[in-house]
Amino acid sequence: MLSRFLYNFFSSFAILMVIFIFQTVWLFIDDLAGKDLDLAIIGKFLLYYMPTLIDKVLPLTVLLASILTFGTFAENYEFAAMKASGVSLQKAMRSIIVFVMVLGVGAFFLANNIIPASEQKIFNMRRNIAKVKPAAVIVEGVFSDIEGTDMNMKVAKKSGDNDQFLEDVIIHQKSKNNVNTTVIKAKQGELISSEGSDIISLVLKDGHYYEDMNAKSAEKKRKHPYTRSYFDVYTKNIDVSSLNEQDIEAESDIMTDKMKNVVRLNKDIDSLKESNQKQVAAFSKNIYSRMGAFPATKKDSISKTFIKEKAQDSTKKDSTIAIASIPDLYKEWQQTQIYNNAKNSVKNIMNTVNSKKDELNKRYEIYNRHILSLHKKFALALSCIILFFVGAPLGAIIRKGGLGLPMVIAIVLFLAYYFIGVFAENSAKKGGINPILGAWLSTIIMLPLGVYLTKRATEDRGLMGDGNWIQQLSKLFKKKKKTQAAN
Repeated sequence: MLSRFLYNFFSSFAILMVIFIFQTVWLFIDDLAGKDLDLAIIGKFLLYYMPTLIDKVLPLTVLLASILTFGTFAENYEFAAMKASGVSLQKAMRSIIVFVMVLGVGAFFLANNIIPASEQKIFNMRRNIAKVKPAAVIVEGVFSDIEGTDMNMKVAKKSGDNDQFLEDVIIHQKSKNNVNTTVIKAKQGELISSEGSDIISLVLKDGHYYEDMNAKSAEKKRKHPYTRSYFDVYTKNIDVSSLNEQDIEAESDIMTDKMKNVVRLNKDIDSLKESNQKQVAAFSKNIYSRMGAFPATKKDSISKTFIKEKAQDSTKKDSTIAIASIPDLYKEWQQTQIYNNAKNSVKNIMNTVNSKKDELNKRYEIYNRHILSLHKKFALALSCIILFFVGAPLGAIIRKGGLGLPMVIAIVLFLAYYFIGVFAENSAKKGGINPILGAWLSTIIMLPLGVYLTKRATEDRGLMGDGNWIQQLSKLFKKKKKTQAAN
């Protein structure tokens, strides 16, 4: 049984990995296609992305392999032969259960050590591809920043063996003050470079050159707002010495939650929680102080004395007045000023609260992402075990081998598991549900299903009951009629 399960496991794993690799190529087609990248670089990119794919492929492989293995055994009545020989289903599954337990430990090691490293490699490669291949930066139809320069460029079309010929070129060049002051337009252009040179020549043909004038007075600026000139050929040299020193796998200081292991995640979760609490406390204190919600200080005693004196003058019977009557102590024009000032203060405070709310939401989303990444590492390991206990008894119950019905059932169950996890994860990131529950929800839902199926398979019972459900329902109504007749 173990050898048969391993055969189904590795064959299913290979087929699913090929399918997911093609899906990855389609997903990152914009980053890889048309960038003049070597096959070695594309191969490295896919190699580094494979551990992330294993995260998705492994649970589906366990589910499919278990359904195929046990479905084939049940279809050929080998379980009946085992039971006739005194071998129970639990004893027959013992070796596979041990393998799945080891696989769960390996899945945790993969999620904790290998996937974070591969995520960092992928991030660095996508970030540095543009730097290593300057010509690849220029994307048709959009403005593209040229690394190491103060300009961005847009072309309508690229052609040639190395995409060196350009059409409808527009260049925006910034000044030292980071202000866009120069625009160059040309109908045609060409990138010329020689091997070993740190200079790329951009030769533009049949175009115009526009530049804003920094006039000292407003009157001169109105007279001469900009300069414009026409050119037949204009050559612009671009220094790429800093780009040529870049490595395609150069490390960066940026670390996301997917690039961290359990130890780092636990440390950062505590730091983020403490930082968020300090931000909320400081902002709350600031808002309360602006609203005057803190206890009065000595400076407030003057205004209190003034209000008290006014109250004593307004009434002889009582020295205290209601809060709603305080504006009546002032003249009408003063009341208008008070209401306007209060309205403006509330409006300013609400604008501050709304802007701070967006900032805090982003902070707590990062915090939730870290908690999700931490618990998903453990959930992956446990999901492999639970999905085995879903697939193995299900295969024994349906008694169908091959790649027909078992494949359909495995895909349907996995899609349910996967989409529940995706919806829960997205909701947890935004704070809709607890991030711990978001990481574990799909696994928690599959757990009772696995227990139910294992129990029914052990007792050699069907999937939905002990026979036709219509017969069961008719028997229930017959019992009720007999009870009513007896009464």
